[in-house]
Amino acid sequence: MGGDQAPEIVIQGAELFLQRDRPARVLLFGDQDQLKPLLKAAPLLSESCEIFHTSEAVSMSDKPGQVLRKGRQTSMWLAVNAVHEGRAQAIVSAGNTGALMALAKFQLRTMPGIDRPALGTVWPTRKGQCVILDVGANIEATAKQLADFAMLGWAFARTVLNQENPEIAILNIGSEELKGPDVLRDAAAILRDERLGINFTGFVEGNDLTMGRADVVVTDGFTGNVALKTAEGTARMLAYFMRAAFHGSMLNRLGGWIASGAFRNLKNLMDPNRINGGVFLGLNGIVVKSHGAADSVGFASALDLAASLAGGEFSGRISESLSRLNDKLGPGESDHASPGGEGSDELNTGVATQNT
Repeated sequence: MGGDQAPEIVIQGAELFLQRDRPARVLLFGDQDQLKPLLKAAPLLSESCEIFHTSEAVSMSDKPGQVLRKGRQTSMWLAVNAVHEGRAQAIVSAGNTGALMALAKFQLRTMPGIDRPALGTVWPTRKGQCVILDVGANIEATAKQLADFAMLGWAFARTVLNQENPEIAILNIGSEELKGPDVLRDAAAILRDERLGINFTGFVEGNDLTMGRADVVVTDGFTGNVALKTAEGTARMLAYFMRAAFHGSMLNRLGGWIASGAFRNLKNLMDPNRINGGVFLGLNGIVVKSHGAADSVGFASALDLAASLAGGEFSGRISESLSRLNDKLGPGESDHASPGGEGSDELNTGVATQNT
């Protein structure tokens, strides 16, 4: 029931997902009076879905703490609970990001050694794709948490991007070792330890993200979310300028017609719906967050991502990566002190934006 165009795009997206010959069973949590009429136009989904009715839903304005206290009958709570109880292998939601983070952390718990989950997403680059995390789950992060994010991203890149030995970097204001705040340099010191067995390449700058200088880029959720939204806005601005450039005179229109094939390819590469879906990494379960403004194609992409993670070696690789880090740090070396502390509900479970 979450998202700007829910529940229509959720039903349409699930139908598109099943049309790709995905062997999946879909559990729909929401208001059956709204869902059943939409299923008439989704024959594949109608045959392979089960509706769990609830009239309550989490709104985009609900605070995470409020949902934790009073949201046990909402569609989001019940969907997360299905993963917790083993009735589903993954949850996909386009709803309130902060609430989803809070409910998932409360019900699924974090994996051993993980203080906070991170929200990771796939980012297009000149060389293909890379993983960026965190992009909104944690406003701030300690050096240990950034190291955790790096290992989670390492496992994610190996599973989703099929990178056997992904290059890992930390986002900073410069590539030199002495640049940036202490927390970034301390995280880099942890990741440089050869006992981790990872390919850590140091720092990268913001303009390196789209160049493909690393397969995994680590940052805190505030910085990552700003970078993500800036990139999305830049892509929309470029699309607007290109449309404007090929309108007006007949010569401009002719040039646009000649280059239309190339523009379609460019649009596909830059389309956020093509790679829609962020993953809360570090939980005992697979939780995929679709963009709130995603259309049916974007929601189908988020379902594809969830199915890939559920059917692959993702959980095993996550456990392997965390074991490496915990073995390296040893007892007492983990930095669990976090800005705001565990008692700060809005800081620990909130996000820079509700529609990540």
